[in-house]
Amino acid sequence: MRNRRIFSADATSALDGMFPATSWRNRVDDDPVGALWRGAQIFRLLGFLYALGFNITINDELSRPAVAWVLFTLLTGTNLLLAAGYLLGPGRRWWCIGAEFAVFIAAMLSTFLVADADWIANNQTWPTTLWCASALLSAAVLGGTWAGAAAGVLIGAVNFVVKGEVFMNLGNPTFLLLVVAGMALGLAASRARINHAQLSVAMRVATQAQERDRLARHVHDGVLQTLALISRRGQEIGGPTAELAELAATQERQLRRLIAETPAEPAVPPSGSLDLGPALRALAADSVSVSTPADPVVVGALTGEELLAAVHNILDNTRFHAGPDARSFVLLEDLDDEVVVSVRDDGCGIAPGRLEEAAAQGRMGITQAIIGRVESLGGSVSLKSAPGAGTEWELTAPADGPGPTA
Repeated sequence: MRNRRIFSADATSALDGMFPATSWRNRVDDDPVGALWRGAQIFRLLGFLYALGFNITINDELSRPAVAWVLFTLLTGTNLLLAAGYLLGPGRRWWCIGAEFAVFIAAMLSTFLVADADWIANNQTWPTTLWCASALLSAAVLGGTWAGAAAGVLIGAVNFVVKGEVFMNLGNPTFLLLVVAGMALGLAASRARINHAQLSVAMRVATQAQERDRLARHVHDGVLQTLALISRRGQEIGGPTAELAELAATQERQLRRLIAETPAEPAVPPSGSLDLGPALRALAADSVSVSTPADPVVVGALTGEELLAAVHNILDNTRFHAGPDARSFVLLEDLDDEVVVSVRDDGCGIAPGRLEEAAAQGRMGITQAIIGRVESLGGSVSLKSAPGAGTEWELTAPADGPGPTA
């Protein structure tokens, strides 16, 4: 056991000497497909060993064996540089992969230089298809499924050029294996990147939630209790102090609402669309409560803008006409093909005939700013109100954009 530890320490020192800045074994790789890059270099090493054995075996059969060994040596040095670039990161670029393909394709075509037609007809190219597939793996890891498939087609096509014929059969499935291997590894790389992105978002949201909980505990134990005490004692004292008590109560409500907000990142809607949830939540105030689904409610940009404008007009009417103490309640519902925005208040309500009277006087605020907006989207508007019973609006519109005008 002691000798084994000494050997391990010596090996570590030797490797650290080769890479003085940091040991490659302990290097942190932030690339979500870093493990695939390392696996591809293991495949490259195995391909090199196979190619080395193959060339030792067939070298005497070549017409120019010395030239073949010179080319093999150059290809080996190039692969060492490529492997280092892919392992350490700088080589994970399309220009590097393009250079790798150029080198391997040139090596495959050099078979014409080192072998005669009879040897070519009965053998694979001298670099071996297995070693050349290293370029295919590089393209698949960087570019994904279709890049891997295209790389497999390219390597297979060059092999057909060298052989002088196109063959695709179960007895020699090289071409098919190249394409399928490229697609499979590319799919794994794409899925790894997606999973990494999802995990990063989840970790970020979890971190935000933990920080919000910590701040909430701190605020609740200190600031909120102090504001509540000021509000209560100020109301008990009365007089000018009551105004300070009301300000303290207002700040307390705002802080409680801020703490209660969900600390999640909203999904980014596609171009030309709008997520109604965050847009409506931005309208929340002391006198306005907003309730929306946890999931994004994505509608067309025009639909979202018109619905928001209609809600703004309803809330303005509540502030101006429903009484100083009136509160508004906004509810958003997602019904798949359409969205419904309900706006209710507990104000004085609308007297019978008041809307008709306003229209006769030429005041078209409700007709145009609210009803007209929603109906232009192909939606509908429902209004319920009575004196002393408040007002309730229900705005319904298609989620995917304007439909036929109602």
